[in-house]
This record gives sequence, C-alpha cells and structure tokens, in this order.
Amino acid sequence: MIFDVNVYLSRWPFRRLPHDETAALVRRLKQNQIQQALAGSFDGVLHKDLMAANQRLVKECQTSGEGILIPVGSINPRLPGWEADVIACHEQWKMPGIRLHPNYHEYELSDPAVKKLFAMAAERGLFIQIVMRMEDDRTHHPLMQIPDVKFDALPGLMQQHDQLQVTILNGMKSLRGANLTRLTENPNLTIEIAMLEGVGGIEKLMKQVPYQQILFGSYFPFFYLESSLNKLKESQLGQEIESQITWENAKNRLLPSQT
Repeated sequence: MIFDVNVYLSRWPFRRLPHDETAALVRRLKQNQIQQALAGSFDGVLHKDLMAANQRLVKECQTSGEGILIPVGSINPRLPGWEADVIACHEQWKMPGIRLHPNYHEYELSDPAVKKLFAMAAERGLFIQIVMRMEDDRTHHPLMQIPDVKFDALPGLMQQHDQLQVTILNGMKSLRGANLTRLTENPNLTIEIAMLEGVGGIEKLMKQVPYQQILFGSYFPFFYLESSLNKLKESQLGQEIESQITWENAKNRLLPSQT
C-alpha cells in the first residue's frame, strides 16, 4: 500500500499537464497501488479567493476522488480573514491539514502571522505542509521568477508546538547538508521524496535523515508518478523500511485518528 502526501488537483496555470483532470488522475493513482493521497489545489497558489478554491477542492475529492483523495486546503496568512479559511478547513470540511506556499504568497516564515497560523494549527490538531518550490527555476515564466522558501525560522516555530507535524514538500532538490540536518533534528519534521535525485537516492538520504521522517510523495501530475515509484525500486530498503516510508509514517503521523 502507498500513501502519497504530495498530489495536486486543478490546472497548473502555465501549461496543461497530463492527468490534470481528476478522474484521469485518480485512475492513474489506482493503477499504481496508491491507496490514499493528500491533494492540494493548483488554484491555491495564485488565486486570491482561497475559500472558493478550497471548496472546489473538497467537491472534487468528494465527487471524483473515489475514496483515495484527501483534501488539504491552501492558506495564505497575508490575506485578510485567513483565520476563517483555517476554521473552514478544519470545522466545515474536516480536513486533516493545510498547505502553505510562502514564496508565491510573498511572506517569510518569520512573519508574525505565521506564528499565529502555527498556533492555530497546533491547537486544532492540523498538520502543516510547506511547499519549498513548485518548479525548477530554469522553467519559470519570465514574469514569475519565484525563489525557494527559506526555512531558517522553521525550527524555532516548531519548538513552540511539540505535537505539531510539519512536512516539507518539493524540498529535496535544494535541501541538503547542514541545512537539512538542522531541520530534521526535530522529530516532528518530515520530508517527501518527489524531488529527490540520484540513483539509490533514498538510501543516501537515510544516512542523514531517519527513515521514520521520510514520506512518499510524487508531486503528481506535475511530475510523472513513475518517477517517485522508481525511487523505491532503485533503493535497497527492505520490506519493513519501505512499508514505513510508503504508508505507515504518513498514516501514523498525519492521520492518527484513522490508525
């Protein structure tokens, strides 16, 4: 069984992607043994009305998700009334977590609003996903040159909430060395493998990060689903560790009420 923590619905604004229709996306997930997937929305990156974007996401998951897709709402703490968006995600739509795009929404994790957002998520038992990048900087539209998210403030934020689960998405292209070690010193910080590169990449990553903090993510449909699946095949993990990375870590950390 595989739990994918990094899937997106709707349309990437700069080009059409294969399988960007929900029915086709779900069909592809099922063909590749994905039993559950945390789904955000590309609309949450550039749309200002995130309440409407999150509502559409929920409807898509309910009508076309076939029990596989779990909606994760986008939150922008720079927008007026963002607190109501968090409340709606939690109370109205029963989402287990929220997804942040700080670079596209033009704020730093050191912003006081982020501190309040982390406190709200911790109080409500929501996990937080932070997307480091959406695409390689070499393919950015000329008018959309977006830098990677900086994580300097994240360890301090997490230390204030010892039960809060935080996952970095699309981070393994740039996060490495001392920067990665400093983040993963907090056992509640997890990373996923969508942008992990190199043969035997997961094995190499495990030399620096405990496998209990590694999750399966595909960034489908922006990336080919097979890309992340092949990362499992080319690393000699053993059945127990592979099961932890592909299913149990995400299930136990992000959906503990269902375990």
